[in-house]
Amino acid sequence: MSTANRHTDAWTPRRIPDQTGRTAVVTGANTGIGYATARELAARGAEVVLACRSAARGRAAVERLRAEVPGARVETWELDLASLRSVRRFAERWGGRRLDLLVNNAGVVAVRDVPTEDGFEPHFGVNHLGTFALTGLLLPVLTAAPAPRVVTVSSEYQRFVRLDPRRGTEQLRRGGAMQAYGRSKQANVYFAAELQRRADRHGQRLRSMVAIPGMTDTGVLGRGANSGRGVLWRKVLVPLVHAVAKPVEQGAWPTLYAATDPDLPGGSCIAPSGPLQSFGRPVPSDGFRAMRDEATARWLWSLSERLTGVAYEETATGEPAVLGEPGMPGQRRRGQGPAGPAPDPRSGPRTP
Repeated sequence: MSTANRHTDAWTPRRIPDQTGRTAVVTGANTGIGYATARELAARGAEVVLACRSAARGRAAVERLRAEVPGARVETWELDLASLRSVRRFAERWGGRRLDLLVNNAGVVAVRDVPTEDGFEPHFGVNHLGTFALTGLLLPVLTAAPAPRVVTVSSEYQRFVRLDPRRGTEQLRRGGAMQAYGRSKQANVYFAAELQRRADRHGQRLRSMVAIPGMTDTGVLGRGANSGRGVLWRKVLVPLVHAVAKPVEQGAWPTLYAATDPDLPGGSCIAPSGPLQSFGRPVPSDGFRAMRDEATARWLWSLSERLTGVAYEETATGEPAVLGEPGMPGQRRRGQGPAGPAPDPRSGPRTP
């Protein structure tokens, strides 16, 4: 679907229409692009749930947001995308509450190669599998809304990797942290595009979008799992990104555009207009191969259902299907002994 010629005039948050009546969930909303997104939605009247891994940081973010946007209707719920148990608890707690917008923003960047609770490579496990499971489990309430929308935040870095079904899950264990990050962000694009195709086949009103923030000074490279990195990382890379990247408020523009523009068709991708889609005003883009590669998307979808235990063909009818315990044979959960032969702790999902 080509959207390159649509909305050619420069987009800014001033174009966001009134969001009163919409309920939104923004993952990873206690800081960075997620916080900026939640704040702007709340300022326009939306009821926003900040889904955060740390309950304490989530509460601090809500207090800050309410101070910045008096009268904002916001709350925080705990959600750890590195834990499929946490994802399920979040969805169960949500129940049948109305949900108009899900912003899949949370993610990790260049973290150390420590498996998630379910035994997955951390970038693939958090950025893709956690997002995949959460969206699937919330799909019944999303599709019940009058104009449901899912925005999945990817990265311009996904252009430099390639997922290949012929290489199976072995490819998820190759390369360094940035390659793993790129694969997970490309998986986000495949997921969002395939979600739209499946919604169309089911005759659902759901619109699934991709947002590419571009180079943004979120601070993620210098905190959390990255805070203990070496001198070169802390003294050179982090200050360099801080010097050249745009502020988080502007980095949130593609997400806000994708989340709120009433005329954008499902399957749209919003990215910066400048070089390598890192800088510039947000515009619709159709330049990603992953948006059109249906064969790889189907392979990844089937793998993701198997690994997470969330089957979308069932959630489309209103009842999430649980296909068994998360993870795969031979994996071990973090903090537990091996279930069968102990895997390499740096490995990604294994085939049976």
